[in-house]
Amino acid sequence: MTTTFFLVRHAAHDDVGHCLAGRLKDIDLGTAGRSQAQHLAQRLAREPLAAILSSPRKRTLETAKPIAMSCGVKHISIRQELDEIDFGAWSGKTFEELNGDAAWRMWNDQRQSARTPGGETMQDTQERIIGLMDALRQQKPNRHVALISHADVIKAAVCKVLGLQLGECFRFDIEPASITTIVHGDWGSKLIRLNEVA
Repeated sequence: MTTTFFLVRHAAHDDVGHCLAGRLKDIDLGTAGRSQAQHLAQRLAREPLAAILSSPRKRTLETAKPIAMSCGVKHISIRQELDEIDFGAWSGKTFEELNGDAAWRMWNDQRQSARTPGGETMQDTQERIIGLMDALRQQKPNRHVALISHADVIKAAVCKVLGLQLGECFRFDIEPASITTIVHGDWGSKLIRLNEVA
């Protein structure tokens, strides 16, 4: 039994690459992001999706809705396991501001062990995304499932599949509106495609 997962990073908001959105509420997709979401919907319409699950963030839901419409999936399940890392007080700060923060630099230099101000580690993030995938494999064997989430959450899953230390997550990119495909079975997991941009 295998389940095919399409791990989709949300499309772009207007401040992507400029500030850390984190778990801030009401971060909408920008004009480019809405277009990206439509392209994702067209791409994923070729796949027989049995379910779409999303982070509770507005930007992920705005990415998921066109996919659901295009694929004929009537319900989007909101799952906390797909939520952005809890960055606490870092949320909303520009990357220029964060680069002056020693704790931010430690988070990036020691990603395998450092904690955010919100208390979460990359290990915590990896455990929640892999735990969800394990449960879904049991619930939806031999099906295709889209998981709409965030870059670091997807990176945590990819590191697990490839046997990489979490500190090695900077060796690959997860772009906005990208699809990373993982097949997950009793025998383990395999990365099929990384960072496919629709």
